[in-house]
Amino acid sequence: MSTYFTSVDSPIQPLLLTSDGVHLTGVFMTPHTHGPTVGDDWIEDGEIAVLVAARDQLRAYFAGERLEFDLPLKPHGSPFQALVWQELTRIPYGTTISYGELARRIGNPNASRAVGLANGRNPISIIVPCHRVIGANGTLTGYGGGIERKAALLEFERSISANSMLPFDGWPR
Repeated sequence: MSTYFTSVDSPIQPLLLTSDGVHLTGVFMTPHTHGPTVGDDWIEDGEIAVLVAARDQLRAYFAGERLEFDLPLKPHGSPFQALVWQELTRIPYGTTISYGELARRIGNPNASRAVGLANGRNPISIIVPCHRVIGANGTLTGYGGGIERKAALLEFERSISANSMLPFDGWPR
């Protein structure tokens, strides 16, 4: 199976989008902990329908015009990771939950550490909103794209949720 890719400009630096040709398989920041390296056998094609849709929806998200995504997703991971990633999609825009709460939501309240590891391996950042998971004491912990980007995404979503009339310019430089 081929891996297709393209990039999209964003306020948090370019994002690498990957696809199997039908599904979105990845959204990675640059740099991104646990992110892929573009392989020699990868095909750059920004006209693959799902990559076009993902690019358009991400641009609308960053413009404050989209609160949810509607894309065919196919992240690659273990069954436990898939369970965690599916639950992430249920965290409402502009809100946060703790790793412990996420563990409770998947029916395994003692698995907050494992949930954190799975969260950190989420291959479809932003769209599968792993940035909305924080420490039990409210601190921002671990994020594949860096804590500064996590903080900026959360503040951006809060500002949009509050219907702020002020433009948001808290993106990391």
